[in-house]
Amino acid sequence: MKKKLRLGHYIISYFRLCRLAGALLSLALLCGCAAPDFDRKVVFTTGFGDGEVFRIEDSTCSLTEIMVYLVNTQDGYETYIGRDVWKKETDTGTIETRLKESVLAKVAQIKAMNLLAQENNISLSDAEISLAQQAADEYYSTLSDADIAAMNNVTLDEIAKIYEEQALAGKLYKYIIRDINPEISDDEARTITVEQILLKTYSLNAQGERVDFSDAKKREVYAKARSILTSLSEDNSFEELMSEYNEADESTISFGKGEKEEVYENAAFNLGTEEVSGVIDTNDGYVILKCITTFNKEETEANKIKIVAQRKREVFGTQYDTFVSTLTKELNQKLWDSITLVDDENVTTSQLIEIYDKYFDA
Repeated sequence: MKKKLRLGHYIISYFRLCRLAGALLSLALLCGCAAPDFDRKVVFTTGFGDGEVFRIEDSTCSLTEIMVYLVNTQDGYETYIGRDVWKKETDTGTIETRLKESVLAKVAQIKAMNLLAQENNISLSDAEISLAQQAADEYYSTLSDADIAAMNNVTLDEIAKIYEEQALAGKLYKYIIRDINPEISDDEARTITVEQILLKTYSLNAQGERVDFSDAKKREVYAKARSILTSLSEDNSFEELMSEYNEADESTISFGKGEKEEVYENAAFNLGTEEVSGVIDTNDGYVILKCITTFNKEETEANKIKIVAQRKREVFGTQYDTFVSTLTKELNQKLWDSITLVDDENVTTSQLIEIYDKYFDA
């Protein structure tokens, strides 16, 4: 049985995403970031090959390929958050389900990018194919028998193919954004640094879900924030009061425009150096800010790089989304549902992306 597979907006390819810190990845899952979107309409067709997980046009993905990505990603998560996390529930299913869907979407994106590369007459050079083979040789040499078995008895040739597809996706991305190099002004990229005192107006229940305070409780918190502001006006140290009362994870933060809640950002960017704000009503609670610097040159330069990268992803995304919308995409739901994470302490491979990056400037 097939189901139509809809590719979401996964503009940064899998091998780029995997370089994010494991702690950040685990946080993304636990906080309920958007999972891939699937069309639930059943299509009554047959024709999937043995071990074929999905098909996009004439490009197919095998069970072995999925397991290579899944096993490598799984071990990376477990390094940071432990082996017992997978059955924990998020707002859209277990963390295991979320991880599976994330891997599925990212592999599907690589396949679609390879099709788009063909459409643009982009292919790997002999030298690039040779690099992919060298990377495969190195990665395969790190695998134990347990690793190979966990990845559906993957072969060296299959690893080489995976690396070639990653390399071609990366080459396509660079081709599409090759002429995108916008000038970013200091004002547009300006990054400021503030200290904050946050008094939260919510709590977390036993399931880790947010529960907003009642109106009466919020009024109590607001009165407390006003009292702190009064103390500040009487020349009490912001830093001492921040140390005593701040409930945010961070006391001092740097950020640019568009990175924070609008009311928070507007208040912060209107402060002068050493100036203290009033009480700001935000989604998370009542905040008082003190501006440390109105222009952080080092952070602003770094933010320019981030903005350029975002613009490039947007340009790529426009062309990619238009192309993907024309493709036929089908998922072998029965096989997909049967795939589970590997429960074997002897399986420790996690170097798939690390070794790729040694050979390719991703």
